[in-house]
Amino acid sequence: MLKTLTFACMHFTVAFTVVYLMTGSWVTGGLIALVEPCCNTVGFYFHEKLWNRFSASSAGNMTAAVAA
Repeated sequence: MLKTLTFACMHFTVAFTVVYLMTGSWVTGGLIALVEPCCNTVGFYFHEKLWNRFSASSAGNMTAAVAA
């Protein structure tokens, strides 16, 4: 859990810094730094679902190939 929290802090810091440097706005940097990780989290959820489906089908194909 500590690794997750430190990654979230790093992600927020990087997002804020990049947007602030691009816009010069503390408000815009803060808003995007809050919104972007939320969107990224939703995207990661669907990525994991697809990854697990792909991994399961690949494992099934390998088992069938070994059995043959």
